[in-house]
Amino acid sequence: MAERVAVPFMAFGLGIAAYAYLGYPLLLKLVSLLWPRPVVAAEPDVWPSISITIPAYNEERAIAATLDALLTTDYPADRRQILVVSDASIDRTDEIVRGYAHRGVELLRMPERRGKTAAENAAREHLRGEIVVNTDASVRIAPGALKPLIARFADPTVGVASGRDVSVAQMNRDLNLGESGYVGYEMWVRDLETRVDSIVGASGCFYAIRRPLHMTLFPAALSRDFACALIAREAGFRAVSVNEAVCYVPRIQSLRREYRRKVRTLTRGLETLWYKRSLLNPLRYGLFAWMLFSHKLIRWLAPWGLVLAGLGWLLLALALRSWPLLGICVLPLLLAGGGWLWPEDRHAPRVFSLPAYIVSGIVAALDAWLRALRGELNPVWEPTRRPAAPAR
Repeated sequence: MAERVAVPFMAFGLGIAAYAYLGYPLLLKLVSLLWPRPVVAAEPDVWPSISITIPAYNEERAIAATLDALLTTDYPADRRQILVVSDASIDRTDEIVRGYAHRGVELLRMPERRGKTAAENAAREHLRGEIVVNTDASVRIAPGALKPLIARFADPTVGVASGRDVSVAQMNRDLNLGESGYVGYEMWVRDLETRVDSIVGASGCFYAIRRPLHMTLFPAALSRDFACALIAREAGFRAVSVNEAVCYVPRIQSLRREYRRKVRTLTRGLETLWYKRSLLNPLRYGLFAWMLFSHKLIRWLAPWGLVLAGLGWLLLALALRSWPLLGICVLPLLLAGGGWLWPEDRHAPRVFSLPAYIVSGIVAALDAWLRALRGELNPVWEPTRRPAAPAR
């Protein structure tokens, strides 16, 4: 009897995960070969005016280097506005930003702390550019990244252009390798989606959007960087990933901080998808609805599938009284536990760090689902403090 229950559990659970991470990209690859949809990219005679917004809360350690990097990008200075939105910072962030006023950097201070999306909403009336570029205070945009990003808007079908995240570590601190691998995988999937039609979510660290689309007021508790691609699709535009628009994202060294970031991001993502759930209608949005369903909803359901598969495996091992089967089920959890308990200031061997990253990601997704189903909203949180991105 147990075997009859265990096998369907395993097959169904593993099937969800296999489709989310293997089947969907393979189908994208097939569609991109049969019916590709190229993106027009052209350097204009006169570059469009852009507004770069940087929401910041207590970023005194990173904001100066971020502004220095932006001011040295190859985009024409007379076509560029840089606006830092301080979310009621209580450190030296505002003072440091004011020190760049003579170089054209503007500061908008929120009267009270309300969160990143609320800060972006407040910045809208201060933006002058035809294209709005959103980035973070803790990342580094490559010197030649802005022009390739903006050049995609020569294609009239493009409403959003997203940069390519590159996960980087501090010298001699190669912790949290799983994050780097996952970021690389995600960028690969976005590249495939771009070749087919549209990505279903932009990089929160670095993306550009047409001003009329950005001017939409958006609920402060939800994720604008995910929603921007959905807003664009509702307006008849596509969102694309730009490989040449590189953004260096410092790798989070702490697995516990990465866990909290994942829970927050996934919870806001689930709530944003529910807010824009009409885009899952294939009769109205066709191919995009399938891509949104596969990339987001099915991937976010995959951890539940893996739990189901694990329970099936455990039932099968107990029914057959097989210690080897039981060991295969339990060993990854023991290794993950070792990685989780490993001192954060010391380099954990991959045999511990990779299982810990994978298992903590699964648990974070389950945690996020429970929070989203409870209707938990978190417009304000303590930002994940990343180490400074190395100069490139």
